[in-house]
Amino acid sequence: MLTANFSYYALAHPDEGVGSGLRYRTVDAVSARILAYDEPARRTVLYDQPKIDGSKARVAGPFTVEAVPAPVVKALDAVDRSTSWEADSSVARSGPTIRQSDWREELLKTGIRGKAGQRISFARLEPFAGTNWLHADGETRPDDSGDNRVREGTAQEAGRVVVAFGPDHAPLEQRQVARAIEEAHSLVPRPKIIVFAAFQFDPEAAKDIDEMNWPGVQFIKVHMNADLLTDDLRKKGRTNESFWLVGQPDVDFERIATGEDAGKHRVTVRGFDYYNTKTGELESGGEKQIAVWMLDTDYDGRSLLPRQVFFPMADARQGWGFLAKNLKAEIDEDLIAAYSGTRSLPFDAGPHGRAAVKIVDDRGIESLKIVDLK
Repeated sequence: MLTANFSYYALAHPDEGVGSGLRYRTVDAVSARILAYDEPARRTVLYDQPKIDGSKARVAGPFTVEAVPAPVVKALDAVDRSTSWEADSSVARSGPTIRQSDWREELLKTGIRGKAGQRISFARLEPFAGTNWLHADGETRPDDSGDNRVREGTAQEAGRVVVAFGPDHAPLEQRQVARAIEEAHSLVPRPKIIVFAAFQFDPEAAKDIDEMNWPGVQFIKVHMNADLLTDDLRKKGRTNESFWLVGQPDVDFERIATGEDAGKHRVTVRGFDYYNTKTGELESGGEKQIAVWMLDTDYDGRSLLPRQVFFPMADARQGWGFLAKNLKAEIDEDLIAAYSGTRSLPFDAGPHGRAAVKIVDDRGIESLKIVDLK
């Protein structure tokens, strides 16, 4: 949720944005030598005390503008060649790493948490030899979560599963998805489930996974808990919830045919389609689990800019009402009601001709739907 307003810090170079850094409070460091010999005082920058611009308020939370980090490459003559780097210290895009070995062991131990207590458990999960983009090969256990008396024919049978892990500190990219699927096509026997596990998903990569159609093979996205990056803080145990199943957004786009908004577009969010670990099929999760959803009416393919934000689960003390109270601003009750549902306001297609909807469920798990409006 958007929970509060925060101080706005003065930028060092406002024309250059946040990348230019902030302005910080400075003090003159005075010593006995400086006083005795009348030397100029040394100016010290207090980097823990950025200057506050009191004329502005910063509204922030988990759901502000999101962007794929732009890669920055150093010139060859700027690289320190005297430094010895271990191969595993880089952000690996392919091939096994030490950290991926830890993730594989954690995945084998804890499984993947699904909807309503369901879980995908593994009988085995081993390193994948001879592949660059698939990192683990294993076999699932028949699922009996939530009911110890599973009726005959309803439990999903065990089958081969392959796993591709995303990088440590960047979104899983579209390129990795495509190359992992290419490798999977050459596997015999064919896997029943292909798991893409990542801390973040590039929007286009998530779209490709959701729309992949390979008969007999299920593609699923799995959110990895950030605690996996901090081994000293992560508890060791079979009850860890380190991997969460990500639902596919169920979204309807329509072009308005009549009335004053004729020709404009509108979005209706139906909820999530979740992978049922017992049947192996996708089923609708409904609207009740939607904490927040955002609409970018002119998606540029790189960053999501929410132009409409909705809080279906928020009451009068949460969401936009809570934010207005903190900012001491008057609010339009009709607009607050409009931004509390699962149906968007009418909008015109932008120059890019695409719209994107990001949905966050009550667990904090995100999913994205991208639609062409042309």
